[in-house]
Amino acid sequence: MKRLLLLLLPLLLEAAPAARAQTAPAPTAAADPSRITLVIHGGAGTITRQNMTPEKERAYTEALNQALQAGYTVLQRGGTALDAVEATVRVMEDSPLFNAGKGAVFTHDGRNELDAAVMDGQTLKAGAVAGVTVVRNPISAARAVMEKSEHVLLTGTGAEQFAREKGLTIVEPGYFYTEARYQQLQKALASEKGAVPDQLNTPTKTTPAAPVPTKTKTKTKAGKPQGYAEPPIFTEGRKYGTVGAVALDQYGNLAAATSTGGMTNKRYGRVGDAPIIGAGTYADNQTCAVSCTGWGEYFIRVGVARDVAARMEYGRQPLAAAAQATLDKVAQLGGDGGLIGLDRQGNITMPFNSEGMYRGYIKANGQTEVLIYK
Repeated sequence: MKRLLLLLLPLLLEAAPAARAQTAPAPTAAADPSRITLVIHGGAGTITRQNMTPEKERAYTEALNQALQAGYTVLQRGGTALDAVEATVRVMEDSPLFNAGKGAVFTHDGRNELDAAVMDGQTLKAGAVAGVTVVRNPISAARAVMEKSEHVLLTGTGAEQFAREKGLTIVEPGYFYTEARYQQLQKALASEKGAVPDQLNTPTKTTPAAPVPTKTKTKTKAGKPQGYAEPPIFTEGRKYGTVGAVALDQYGNLAAATSTGGMTNKRYGRVGDAPIIGAGTYADNQTCAVSCTGWGEYFIRVGVARDVAARMEYGRQPLAAAAQATLDKVAQLGGDGGLIGLDRQGNITMPFNSEGMYRGYIKANGQTEVLIYK
């Protein structure tokens, strides 16, 4: 028996490296700067030329281009897709034009409750926060959840405590106050009081008390928070102002990020699709990266972001066909909105079934396109 083992030992040792090689993770792809791509959206809805002035159109176009350049700079310098989508979304969170971060809409109670999610296509790791009220950049909090905790989704005060412990920027709730968003809430409450049907929320029979906007304790004579700059009032119609980004870096990795303030006049701690992995946000190097914007309840029910990836993975559908088929399912249920998608070959899709969607992309050569209408 011992003789037999001695004879077999060299063969076993020779086979061991081959066995280890089969289970070892695939090496990172060689860098190829020519494949970097970034796609963004700033919300979908009844966005039409008739409701858009040249000044408003220019403001949105400039903001979208600024966001694209922020992410593109990261990719050009060798940064990861994850770094790029976070940088891109932070720019839109800091702008009062979009329903995310600074420009978030108000809840029924006069608060700004923010949701965000991020996902790494290389590892399938993901992080998300929901219902936060004092975190300046929820997308960074979502990334911290992914990288600095064993969880995927944190909510409310727990998410805020986590953000504080991880050293993220915390602000007074009044930081998120904008007059335009507050007036949107007042219109929604007036509509509710008159029992006028609202497409976004079911009217109640009672008359709600008018909420008081949360502001910082330090105020100017005009009563606005110190340093407050009034943005132009954008009344382009009903709009889902979620923002998002998907990116492909020079190493062949995909990532997706989404951030939102939710729906005007939302109640009861409502959470939409944006922070739900597989509904509003998803990324997988084997298929695609997706970020959605639309009527969240329908996007959750369809599992839009994951459904696009699954159609590619199991049905071998190309990105554009998979995205359109999934969005058609949303429409069949009565929902509307759109999405942005990007696959590992750098193919882009930006379908929507609403009147318009703020969207754009930038390629490795710097070619940029920003679009608003159909």
